Amino acid sequence: MRHGSRFLHLVYSSSKFPTRFPQTLLRTSSTCTAPTAAPIQNFPTKRTIFCYIFQECTHQKALGPGKQAHARMIVFGFVPTVFVTNCLIQMYMKCSSLNYAHKVFDRMPQRDAVSWNTVISGYCERGEMVIARSLFELMPVKNAVSWNTLISGYSRQGDHEEVIGMFLALERMGMLFDHITLAVVLKSFSCLHYYSMCLLIHGLAVKMGSVNDMVTGCALVDMYGKCSNVEDSFRFFNEMPERNWICWSAIIAGFVQNDKLVDGLQLFREMQRHEIEVSQSTYASVFRSCAGLSARRYGCQLHGHAIKTDFATDVIVGTAALDMYAKCGTLTEAQMVFDLLSVRNLQSYNALMVGYIQNNRGVEALELFQLLRRSDFGFDETSLSVAFSASAAIKGISMGRQLHGLSLKSVFQSNICVENAILDMYGKCGAMEGAQCVFDEILGRDAVSWNAIIAAYEQNGDAEATLGFYASMIHSGVEPDEFTYGSVLKVPAGDEAYHQGMVIHGRAIKTGIAMQSFVGGSLVDMYCKCGMMDEALMLHDRVKENNLASWNAIISGYSMLKREEEAQNFFSMMLEMGLKPDNFTYATVLDTCANIATIGLGKQIHAQIIKKELQSDVYIISTLVDMYSKCGSMQDSVLLFQKATKRDFVAWNAIICGYAYHGFGEEALEVFKNMKKENVKPNHATFLAVLRACGHMGLVDEGLSYFYSMESYGLDPLLEHYSCMVDILGRCGYLLKALELIEEMPFEADDTIWRTLLSVCKIYGNIEVAEKAANAIMQLDPEDSSVYILLNNIYADAGMWDKVSLMRKTMRYNNIKKEPGCSWIEVLSEVHTFLANEKAHPNCEDMYKNLHILYDEIMLPMHVSDTICTWEH
Repeated sequence: MRHGSRFLHLVYSSSKFPTRFPQTLLRTSSTCTAPTAAPIQNFPTKRTIFCYIFQECTHQKALGPGKQAHARMIVFGFVPTVFVTNCLIQMYMKCSSLNYAHKVFDRMPQRDAVSWNTVISGYCERGEMVIARSLFELMPVKNAVSWNTLISGYSRQGDHEEVIGMFLALERMGMLFDHITLAVVLKSFSCLHYYSMCLLIHGLAVKMGSVNDMVTGCALVDMYGKCSNVEDSFRFFNEMPERNWICWSAIIAGFVQNDKLVDGLQLFREMQRHEIEVSQSTYASVFRSCAGLSARRYGCQLHGHAIKTDFATDVIVGTAALDMYAKCGTLTEAQMVFDLLSVRNLQSYNALMVGYIQNNRGVEALELFQLLRRSDFGFDETSLSVAFSASAAIKGISMGRQLHGLSLKSVFQSNICVENAILDMYGKCGAMEGAQCVFDEILGRDAVSWNAIIAAYEQNGDAEATLGFYASMIHSGVEPDEFTYGSVLKVPAGDEAYHQGMVIHGRAIKTGIAMQSFVGGSLVDMYCKCGMMDEALMLHDRVKENNLASWNAIISGYSMLKREEEAQNFFSMMLEMGLKPDNFTYATVLDTCANIATIGLGKQIHAQIIKKELQSDVYIISTLVDMYSKCGSMQDSVLLFQKATKRDFVAWNAIICGYAYHGFGEEALEVFKNMKKENVKPNHATFLAVLRACGHMGLVDEGLSYFYSMESYGLDPLLEHYSCMVDILGRCGYLLKALELIEEMPFEADDTIWRTLLSVCKIYGNIEVAEKAANAIMQLDPEDSSVYILLNNIYADAGMWDKVSLMRKTMRYNNIKKEPGCSWIEVLSEVHTFLANEKAHPNCEDMYKNLHILYDEIMLPMHVSDTICTWEH
């Protein structure tokens, strides 16, 4: 048994030691008389005894035995030396009894530098820097340890300006400082990104000969990494004669912090080859790398490595692993790690909550926040911000308001991060009055505050307010960043007001961020949505690093302008460049396949979607269902719809539209009934498909019923719905009711609805209604040839040849020509387009020969039938 343990045993077991001591016995006095109790025998000196006891209590943080030994010392009347008293102060400090330590210090008749440094160190460790600083100022003679103790205390509190001030004061006084001083000061300069000052400290370390010191070397490696100079950090790291686990941890963290994620993992493997011990911070860095790379499999291996090295229950490593799993989208594993943590902290809860938000699981995030509130950890600004984001994600305005009330009662009432999160929540929930009030109450608005209010108005469709706040932001002196431009550029894109977009583009060029990836992509998207594809392509080629959003914007722009082949060609170019399409890319290209019926390319993309395991995405499933139905493969469309695990209203609309488009009216109406049973709320597109199905089946009463039931779902019929009803009524012979419906519409009829009425007039030969519809179309679009052709055919069917002659003269006089019909077909991945009476195709002669053969084969049975009829007569 060691000396210290024996002395502790004596403290606990001796019958001469009281089990409890009154508070008065804890006072030390230099005038105590000798105790009457018999002294302890067989030990060298009392000074040695108490010294060992206090040191052992310090190591084991045993406050109770230490206090008993202190009481016994008073009872003995032993006047301790400065060294023994310092050991006693150290014991109280390590046992977190700052009050007792200070009392002992106050009653010391003589103090040395160790006495002062011990008390100052204790207050620094507790974060009570005001008291520590006042003791430091009272210290008669300060040495390097005193300065380092106070400087380190400020560094731990994150008060880097004070660290630098202390260092400059130390230098002005001409006092010597050591490698520890340099290491702490380097950390503060790097945290403040004072790179030039860091270089001066490096030079000072070289001059002092401390550059080869392990502590200074690790600080320099860390400094260069935090100042975004990983090349110099790595160069200095390689030049170090000796490297410990702190150096390895610093260089790995430097690479990870500068987004050199793969390099960070490679350094970790190199560290393992050198058999260097792995620390908590190292694991935190490599888990962060795996999260950034979405390398779940490698992260899982690292997690196994951490468990093998006895870090399974470590809260820091566990939280880092939890965060990695959450950011890789595997929330089951993240929840499992969280559940298995024997000790959790606030960061553990926050990491899992952030994971839920990033994976669109706002309800679970709010449930976890409630669990956090019931724990002893409380919450911080991160917890509150994430809770507000969760409320925004689920559009839970009621929960958001409750959280707002909670924040007002907390110390985070004026925290800028929390205020911005509240503002964002109100904006995403559509409560613009609340968002405006929060914005008005923010005193120190930063760029995030302005971006939140601008995005809120943009998302709620208020273009004027969006641009107004953008102008106010500039006038307030806050420079717009990439997120600002991401919001304001959507306004001119949506309204096709490209002049405003060009003004914003000019501002982005002036501030030097127009060619950055995110802003460049937003500008490309704006020009595409304004139909200015040439400008969009030019800008796309000039952006420094084209991201996926820019490529998607070009493909979407071509698709929107009905230039499907160019969209598909650009998609092929994107694949050749090595870019990996995302869900939006695939959905957009599938939409172009549906528009021009290129089912071959659609099937190829479908195969890629299966290969990349994207078939569970609701948006992609909806697009696939739509693509197959529009390409005539209704069987595949239905099969995909039935196998879909998740179906939103878009998928339901796609299958209903598909059935209606192919004339399966009963099936379309049956699916609509099932949609309502699944509690999926229909929208305008749903009712449009249902009305078309009713039109195919000639269901007038059902069509009217569905038409008028739209109001019960909070939907006002649009022009397209009225057009469908006109078609239904007209096809069933109710032409006057159809005309009456058009005249009663709450808005002006367009040429499409009048053309629908004119088409059904041909079926029943209603000249009066047809002429009224034709006159309306001619006023709206005088150069439309279809109206002349339709009316001409109606006159011909009625035998009104004088009217027919007049219509043809009118067409010749107005130089109106019938547009030729167009059709196309895909053969061996090549699309062939045909116009009526066109003979420009290279295989034209062969095709016409085959057409004549087919025509003869079709006509042959008719000739045979006529011959048989003649013989019978």
